[in-house]
Amino acid sequence: MSSERILEVRGLCKTFGGVQAVSNVDIDLACGELLALIGPNGAGKSTCFNMVGGQLRPDRGTIRIADVDVTGWPPRRIWRLGVGRTFQITATLASMTVIENVQMALLSHQGRTDSLIGRAGNMLVKEARALLDEVGMSGQADRACGVLAYGDVKRVELAVALANAPRLLLMDEPTAGMAPRERLELMAMTAELCRERRIGVLFTEHDMDVVFNHADRIMVLARGELIAEG
Repeated sequence: MSSERILEVRGLCKTFGGVQAVSNVDIDLACGELLALIGPNGAGKSTCFNMVGGQLRPDRGTIRIADVDVTGWPPRRIWRLGVGRTFQITATLASMTVIENVQMALLSHQGRTDSLIGRAGNMLVKEARALLDEVGMSGQADRACGVLAYGDVKRVELAVALANAPRLLLMDEPTAGMAPRERLELMAMTAELCRERRIGVLFTEHDMDVVFNHADRIMVLARGELIAEG
């Protein structure tokens, strides 16, 4: 694990209708580190995620990613800085094939539309298949995402996230809805691939087996406040 910091959050606060959802939360995350943010429902985990990802603007506090102050930036601008996100509900396009989903992510990251033809198109297919091979989905590259088992869709979602070459990956309950064995396998794969790429991972998770097996550090939130870390 690297000591180089990818995420620094200081004094993060957010109130909704007079209710303090997040209060003075600090977060430090290093490149290649997996940090679990855990706590009961309503603890403020998703609110923290949404502020880091730009979906919500904090009332107070600062957010720095790769030493850039991104406080209050919109999601698209934060994404361009190298921030990926996976959600509890899968974000793949069901009508498209597995490889098409990954190709679209690669195109979006490269900012090009002419890469679908000729030599560039062949290279794009090769890159997409390499990513699918890493997540164990190369054998289903030409199947529509809509017919895949749920656990396989989550693997595709991971490949899509990696296609954007993130430096920071936000994962909101990445194993939600999966069988216990699938959860551990997915997070083991995520940990290996992200550590190889030195991607910092901030994730929430209710399965404590997943957390204790794969998190480098754990932060516990309750009623919007950080109550434990280790």
